[in-house]
Amino acid sequence: EHIMDMSSSQEFWRLELKGYNLTHQLSLPVDRQRSSTNQQRSVLASSAQITFDDEICASFFNYASSHHLTLFQLGLSIFYVFLFKLTHGESDLCISSINANRYRSELVNIIGMFVSTLPFRMELDCHWSFDEVVKYVQEKCLSFLEHSHYPLQHILTDLHLTQSNVSFLETMFDFITISRGVNDLCLNGVNLEQVSLTSASFAQALLWHNESIHCTPHISQVAIYNMPFVYRLRLHYTLSVQHLRHALQLIVTKHQSLRTSLIFYTHNNRLIQETIDFSQHNNTLFTFIESTYTTHEQLIDLIHEEKYNLQLFDLAQGLVFRCHIIYYKQISSNHLLSHKDLIIFNFHHALFDYPSMEVFLHDLNEAYTTGQLLYDDNTLLRYLDYAVIEQQMSMTGANMFWLDALHDCKLDQSLSLPFDRYRLSNEHRTGRGTSVSFDFGQDLSHHFLIHASSNNIPLEHLTFAIYFIFLFKLTNGQTDLCIAMNINNNRYRDELKSVIGLFENVIPLRCRLDPHWSFHQLFEHIQEIITNSMKYSYFPLQRILNQHPHISKHAFLDTSLEFISGNSNNDNNVIMIGDSQLVPACFSFNINEDMILDVPDFRLLIHHDTTINQLSCIINASLDLFNRDTAEKISQRLHSTVHKLSASIIDDEINKPIYELSLILSNEQCLIQSLNNTQVSFSSSHTCIHHEFVYQVMKHPQKLAVELDEQSLTYCELLYYVQVLSSTLLNEYHVFPGEIVCQCVEQSLSMVIGIMGIEMAGGVYCPLSPRDPQHRLHALVEQTQCRLVLAHCSTTLKFSSEIILCNVDLLWTIGHINSFIILDCLSDIVVTADNIAYIVFTSGSTGTSKGVGRTLV
Repeated sequence: EHIMDMSSSQEFWRLELKGYNLTHQLSLPVDRQRSSTNQQRSVLASSAQITFDDEICASFFNYASSHHLTLFQLGLSIFYVFLFKLTHGESDLCISSINANRYRSELVNIIGMFVSTLPFRMELDCHWSFDEVVKYVQEKCLSFLEHSHYPLQHILTDLHLTQSNVSFLETMFDFITISRGVNDLCLNGVNLEQVSLTSASFAQALLWHNESIHCTPHISQVAIYNMPFVYRLRLHYTLSVQHLRHALQLIVTKHQSLRTSLIFYTHNNRLIQETIDFSQHNNTLFTFIESTYTTHEQLIDLIHEEKYNLQLFDLAQGLVFRCHIIYYKQISSNHLLSHKDLIIFNFHHALFDYPSMEVFLHDLNEAYTTGQLLYDDNTLLRYLDYAVIEQQMSMTGANMFWLDALHDCKLDQSLSLPFDRYRLSNEHRTGRGTSVSFDFGQDLSHHFLIHASSNNIPLEHLTFAIYFIFLFKLTNGQTDLCIAMNINNNRYRDELKSVIGLFENVIPLRCRLDPHWSFHQLFEHIQEIITNSMKYSYFPLQRILNQHPHISKHAFLDTSLEFISGNSNNDNNVIMIGDSQLVPACFSFNINEDMILDVPDFRLLIHHDTTINQLSCIINASLDLFNRDTAEKISQRLHSTVHKLSASIIDDEINKPIYELSLILSNEQCLIQSLNNTQVSFSSSHTCIHHEFVYQVMKHPQKLAVELDEQSLTYCELLYYVQVLSSTLLNEYHVFPGEIVCQCVEQSLSMVIGIMGIEMAGGVYCPLSPRDPQHRLHALVEQTQCRLVLAHCSTTLKFSSEIILCNVDLLWTIGHINSFIILDCLSDIVVTADNIAYIVFTSGSTGTSKGVGRTLV
């Protein structure tokens, strides 16, 4: 290029630009001018894009074809016409254009930098038609092409100019043609695009979101995503530490996810992962440490540190894997591990899941045995590649399925679980939880395993059905139940099974049950919805949530379910590393103590031990919402439910409606029977309730009638307050005999006053539970056609403005107490023993709550 004769091209460009003011800027509609004293650019820019529709594209191609134009020439002509109008009629236009510059056939197959920038000057006539403009531009382009190899530096030098003061470089035209498949690399049937930096996968983004939202750093200072795997050698086996370290180096080299950083960029709200090279980390891409222990307590502390220390990993630097060698008493002088020593492989969950361990151990054995790890870096599918492909996948079918599955589902409403307290809308999770576990036992497990096998029902589906029955009863008859199901191994393609990374997802599992269904009918329904949901389990939770943009709180995620099947016998979990045998080392931590947990508000984990073929359950509950004794009580009810369902299976009562199942424990049943044993002999069998009450007042005026905590009322005091309320109902609210009056108050003395006050006024007492959700209370009030509800200050907000509320807390003010009570109006109330005294609603487990009336006797 330097020795070519370019004199003709030099003369061409000199004549082409003769008479043009190269420092003149086009009159574009700029918002501000760059200062003449400060020519430094900020490099900030704004980008806009328009897309031609099919009709315009067809016209574009047809015009170019019919006029024998290249697409570049036609596009450039359009751009010049646009600039002519945009500059209010400037006809002498000079801009820059990008040229491929491979002007000789010999240059086509050479890898290198040939692109050049050239000044394209067009002198237009405003009277030309578009056809004339196109013809003129075509001729100019052909002449430019002949001299396109003449460097821009020479053009500027010939004109005694520098790049900083040339205006035509500020307006540029480029035409890019992208051939189909030119950027694709297909190896062994896998489409790859080599990148070392890309967006995080959906699973990583979800985990990052959970860690940042659910475990706010200033509240929880405990790592919830450390994944330590503890191993020990079998007796009489040894392992070389040097060979182990070399093998781990080979694994980290092959599996780039074990040396990948995750960084969240706040300016564009993106989580980015990037592979770290050896050169960036001084050949240290993982942590390898050695320590010693003497006592069992010291060993437990070291393992606890691996599990819960936040400082062990550095996601921003790509330090996501560590190996900790723990020697018994002293570090071995010959660098050999024995059966009393331990190995801890610890991973950060953002780049590793439990199924990845199988891939890791397989490669560890190969690398340790042979001293090398053979793989083709060009065909190896990386986790980074998966993250790119995942973003580009067409998921139309899955998108339609989840839209349909969650249609009209109230995803923002939490299940009506027996919470002890509620979290405020602006209150963060503490991350603290409690865990309660129980075993099914050999006989109980055997019954369910036999039933699942004989009816061709997957054990997982059977246990899920049991959980939905339990939730149906625990929520007082909610029939539309939507919970979160954790997918721990979302490797839905065979190509992904050999990749180390995070392949997890969370999907909603929605069950709309009929209380009249039998156990068998529910099992079939659960099997259908799980099968369909698992078919589309690869659809990221983020995209499911994006389908419902109007929902700010995704309450269904607060209750989750997980099924794990595995082998607990260490003798059956022997891992071969060369000629040595490793087994998992078990260290028991009390699972029933309160601890820091990565849990939603309420989670059930069902474990199937394939070694002994038994089932067990673990209930994790957030201490933000539940007391520990409440979690234990829920566990007891679930255990009781499992026993009752097992008995139904054994006694062939599988066709009984599920609403007939009771959560009441045996000790509670005895207590209920004793509480209900309240038979009292009255002087007359046809005396009304409030008449008997007045008789007791006359007989024992100073005896205690009602007592609650530190509060109490005598019969005389109780009668006084009852008469105040009764007269208020009659005189202010005009309650008439037989009218239903509801009461929704917390447990208090006012509750008893309200009951007797309604009876004495001739009304029909109907209790409402303050713990019921607002929609249920509204339905019960509508069913009774009640116009008046007695309430406390804490329960008034549960009712709409259409309902008349009587705040009983305000009745006991000085003004009301000193007001004159018209007792004559009470004596005028005519009621008989046959009148309805109160209405009690059923639980609604059959689908709709029904009111049951009782007479005044």
